[in-house]
Amino acid sequence: MISKKMAKEINAQINREFFSAFLYLAMANDAIDKGYAGTYKWMSLQFKEEQEHALKFAKYVQDQGHKVDLAAMAAPKKVWKSILDMFQDALAHEKKVTAWIYGLNTLAIKEKDYATQSMLRWFIDEQVEEEANCNEAISALQLNAASATATYMVDRQIGKRGAS
Repeated sequence: MISKKMAKEINAQINREFFSAFLYLAMANDAIDKGYAGTYKWMSLQFKEEQEHALKFAKYVQDQGHKVDLAAMAAPKKVWKSILDMFQDALAHEKKVTAWIYGLNTLAIKEKDYATQSMLRWFIDEQVEEEANCNEAISALQLNAASATATYMVDRQIGKRGAS
């Protein structure tokens, strides 16, 4: 069983993951309002992933004999100047999430909580992917920022994420 302190910190992360989901939903809505269907799809997939992350943390807390404690959250930003700005904000947010997960892992190491360290390994690996995905979109958008046509084509490519 995990400590009360660890349960409290993971509960904070659950709430952060739900905020992340809402942030990506706000980004998806703004993208579609601006006519960027590819970015809408990308952000919608992120929205779903962040919900899954919150639920994964919640199940772990419950499996460890603690209760999930959901809290109220602030509303996310709703409008971005461009999809490049949107992805830059997404990357900045993912870097915060990475730091929070590293903080959880540091606490798990300090408490010699091997089960939590093992569970967090998946999230640590996931954050590498999350940041790389944002960086890839940012690079493509920066290369094509001067051309509306090129930005449209990048948006279409971004929308292929998850398509097999």
